[in-house]
Amino acid sequence: MKILFISLGCDKNLVDTEVMLGLLASRGYEMTDDETQADIIVINTCCFIHDAKEESIQNILEMAEYKKEGKVKALIVTGCLAERYRQDILDEIPEVDEVLGTTAYDKILDAVDRALAGKHSVILSDLDALPLPETKRLVTTGGHFAYLKIAEGCDKHCTYCIIPKIRGNFRSVPMERLIREAQELADQGVKELILVAQETTLYGKDLYGEKSLHRLLRELCRISGIHWIRILYCYPEEITDELIQVMKEEGKVCNYLDLPIQHASDEILKRMGRRTTKQELKDIIGKLRREIPDICLRTTLITGFPGETEEQHEELAEFVDEMEFDRLGVFTYSPEEGTPAASMPDQIDEDVKEERQAELMELQQEIAFDNAESMIGKEVLVMIEGKVADENAYVGRTYRDAPNVDGLIFINTDEELLSGDFARVKVTGALEYDLIGELL
Repeated sequence: MKILFISLGCDKNLVDTEVMLGLLASRGYEMTDDETQADIIVINTCCFIHDAKEESIQNILEMAEYKKEGKVKALIVTGCLAERYRQDILDEIPEVDEVLGTTAYDKILDAVDRALAGKHSVILSDLDALPLPETKRLVTTGGHFAYLKIAEGCDKHCTYCIIPKIRGNFRSVPMERLIREAQELADQGVKELILVAQETTLYGKDLYGEKSLHRLLRELCRISGIHWIRILYCYPEEITDELIQVMKEEGKVCNYLDLPIQHASDEILKRMGRRTTKQELKDIIGKLRREIPDICLRTTLITGFPGETEEQHEELAEFVDEMEFDRLGVFTYSPEEGTPAASMPDQIDEDVKEERQAELMELQQEIAFDNAESMIGKEVLVMIEGKVADENAYVGRTYRDAPNVDGLIFINTDEELLSGDFARVKVTGALEYDLIGELL
């Protein structure tokens, strides 16, 4: 039987999808990307913000049409939307057979069996559990890079965020398990590991009594075949001197950090439930740049948080201008039911949120363009991602670029390169967020 798998949302969700694909493949199911050929459809959903929720619902409704027509034997919904609205999904969309919560993805084979038997039910999650099935993941990222999810859940309880309610509290994956998984990925040809969690910087605190990301990195660096290790989702206040030291000493650890700061106004940060002040953010960023001069810093911001004044928006813009982040994304605030921020007074109109978002992105665009121009003439190591269709050119990424969120570099060459190859490239031009280079 053929299974179509639709994975929505973040890269943490993608890892869960790959685990489920591995379990299904071990049972002999065949994968397809054609919904007209599928016997079973599984949708791994997201509901972090309103747009993600809408995308998940739309996908479920579209796939339900194939079930109505009798082409699909089973329709299963998993992930965050499934966890949050499990009974609503079954009640409102009768074509859905099974619903799996966020920590029940290891029960996907049971869900398929039940759905094919005509059952309609919810397989409940235990939000204190940490599923660790032994079956190898089926990597879907092209084979040369893969995400390594080092923890599940979050303890921060920011006032705008629903994640602790649908993913549970912070639980680290045991180090020996991660090392074994990383070795398996390397054996499959993976050359770049991208460490992800709701918060990577707290890794190990629950298991080992202290933050242990630096220890994990040392162990991962010993795995032959792994060339780059990238760290995402680092809360600024949890960055340790030991982490900085590992980044300085271990050549495999990319000088790249993703620091989701969300805002720079002390009043807004406090109302968001964040643990830093503007000055502390400046201090952390300054320290990182002093200790690791070529570090690339990415961040994300929320604009239009309840009660955000024009002055606080201007304060954030000044901060962005002063800090000159290498990479930056801006989200408009999305009120999520069940979060404290959703019931706060002084909610901001959508058009004001979008206007402020556009202003920040326009400001960042100038910074990004200047940064790209400053790369011209430099030599960089590039991981090849693929060939440009109908041209003697390839596309790749530098250590400064995480896949799917950052820029690319286009390399003109007659030589034949393969995805996952590393090449030395001289930067010869800049195209807004992307670079142009020639092979050395």
